[in-house]
Parts: sequence; C-alpha cells; structure tokens
Amino acid sequence: MTRPVTGPVEELLRELAPRVLGVLVRRHGAFDTCEDAVQEALLAAATTWPTGGLPTNPTGWLITTASRRLIETWRSESARRRREASDVRREPPPADPAPATDDTLALLVLCCHPALTPPSQVALTLRAVGGLSTAESARALLIPEATVAQRISRAKARIKATGAQFREPTPTERAARIPSVLHVLYLIFNEGYTASSGSELYRVELTAEAIRLTRALHARLPSDGEVAGLLALMLLTDARRPARTRPDGALIPLAEQDRGLWHTAAITEGVDLITATLATAAPGPYQVQAGIAAVHDEATRAEDTDWRQILGLYELLACLAPGPMVTLNRIVAVGMVRGPAVALEQLDAAETNPALAGHYRVDAVRAHLLDETGQHDAAREHYRRAARHTLSLPEQRYLVTRATPPC
Repeated sequence: MTRPVTGPVEELLRELAPRVLGVLVRRHGAFDTCEDAVQEALLAAATTWPTGGLPTNPTGWLITTASRRLIETWRSESARRRREASDVRREPPPADPAPATDDTLALLVLCCHPALTPPSQVALTLRAVGGLSTAESARALLIPEATVAQRISRAKARIKATGAQFREPTPTERAARIPSVLHVLYLIFNEGYTASSGSELYRVELTAEAIRLTRALHARLPSDGEVAGLLALMLLTDARRPARTRPDGALIPLAEQDRGLWHTAAITEGVDLITATLATAAPGPYQVQAGIAAVHDEATRAEDTDWRQILGLYELLACLAPGPMVTLNRIVAVGMVRGPAVALEQLDAAETNPALAGHYRVDAVRAHLLDETGQHDAAREHYRRAARHTLSLPEQRYLVTRATPPC
C-alpha cells in the first residue's frame, strides 16, 4: 500500500537512514555490510517512491529492502556458508513499525571512532548518518568521488579491524567521544559555510546537514551544554548567509552586510538556546563561540556591535580552546577596542607561531589593520598577498578588489 509523495524524498531518506542502519547493525552486526545494504535500499527508494508513492511504513520498507539485500550478499559469498545456514533460511523480517530507539547518537559515536582520521570521520558521518550518497558527499566536499569512496571504504575496514561494536555508548564512552562527534559536525558546517576551495563561497547541503545532525544530537542530549552551544553557533552563523554574497557571488564582509536579509527566526532560536544554556551549563568553547555570534547578530547596525564584550569572550575562548584562528579573531577584536596600532603589535608577535606563519588570513588581517591606520599602499600589498594564497575564488575576488586602488 502506498501514498502520494508530498515532500522531498531526499529529506525523508536522510532522516530515516540512521534509524534503518541502526536496526540492521543491531540485528546482524557487520557495520560495513549493513551500511552498503542500507545505501542500496535508499537508492531503490529514491528511484521508486517519487513515481510509485510512499509506502505506508517507509521505515519498515527500507528495513525489509535492506535486509533482503543483506541476505543476497551473504548468499553470494562462499566464505559465509556457515552463516548462511543459520541466517538465510529465515525470511526477511516483516515491515517493522518505526524503531522505538533512536540510533543517531550510537552511529555518530561509531563514525567518529578515534582510530579514524578526521577526513574519514567526516566522509563516513555524511554517508552513514547523513544519508548522503558517495556522489553527493563528493560534490559537497569538492573532492573526487573516488576519494570519498576510498575514505569510506578505509573507515569501514578500520572499524572492523578495531572490533568496534554498535551499541548505545556508556556514559563514560559518551563523555570521551562527544568532543570528537562535535568536532566532526563543526568541520562539516565550516566547510559548508566557507568552502576551503572552489568557485562557491558556501555549500548549503553541508551546512543544512550539519544543522540537522546537530539538532538530532541535541534532542538526544538536551542537557549537554556544548551540544546546545554548537547548535546555537550554527544557527546564529547560518542566519547571515543570505547577506554574505552579491548577485555575482562576490563576498560581502560582515560589517557591510544588509542585516535586514538575515534570518530573524534562526537568530531568535540561536539566542534563546545559548542564553538558556549559558545559565545552566559550565561554559565550553562552542558556547563561547555562540555567544560571540549572538553579540554580532543582535547588533542592528555594524557600528552598534559590542566589541568589548566580544573581546572579553575571545579572551575566555583563548583560555578554553587556544588556536591560531582564535588568536587572529581576538586580534581583530583588539583592533576594534584598543586601536589598530595595538592590534598590529600583537599580530607581529602572533605571526611567530608556525601555525600562522604564511597563512593568507594573517595577511588579510594585517591589510585590514594597516588600512585602519591610513597605510593604504602597504595594506593593498598584503591584500594581494592574501589573494594569492587562498583557494576560495570568492575570497580571492574580494581580496583582489580591496587591493585595487580607487579610481
């Protein structure tokens, strides 16, 4: 029995993917084989549902289809004959109601296994938890499809070799793994919001997927301050997306954006979320970053921004999670509060850090500060240097424009 398709099939499939995979892995083990079977079931659904209509129980349809594919795989592998004798004689399970348990957290924890590299964690998370195909992941990450396939294959092999099991993590395991899970979601969002290379400034499918997965995680862990902080940070940051580019794709810096184009509903949700979280949870890096984003978003005009509060938050962030980009962003805030001359002195000291030496953003920040002191010729030279070293074409075009003398 079917019913008409009333919404995008892709969105429904991405929502159901982790639930279906969780059911199969819990029943049969063998994460790698189950994941392949689920991908084939998703492909079959994407092909048949738009024309044939949604089944009455979409989740059960996917579970049944994936289970049949799993049994076919076992039947075709001579090395699995013993397993075949016990498993294949059984008919595929009937279409189940929606599983009572939500396996999103367990899948995220498994995909962010510490034995995997961050690129492999990202690729596997997009595939197994996000429901993106290999081709979709490749387009989103701007890398060849073969590279994504290789990362996923190696990740599944590594998980199998480590003997990792799919199950709800214990409180101790969860506490140890959640930072990795959040980091992967943060990487996915950042790559979508400001693509590290290519002709587009952002990849909406990545930011949307990161927000969706973080929402799911927040639903499972509503009292975790850092999960809430990351979701708030994503909402508050993504709210500015409509104002970040001109019609030709050129980058518009924050200070010059038309704030009337920002998504007010996302800002309201993000501010409410981080306000409630900071009142009840111990502060963490994502909460502090969300606080900074909230201060920016609540300013009606760029000149109304409370830079002293932002600088104070960056001071706290530098203690909680020091890093090169935190250092640079803090220096920008110093320039706004204490003046560009002081900020330039701090930038000279920061550039001795090997992680920042030669980074294009150092030149971009230096150019901005030099402009503020009236050293326009020197500023243009640093804008040109920054433009030569970025792989993002929208950023490059913006920097070249800033380096061009006025007519």
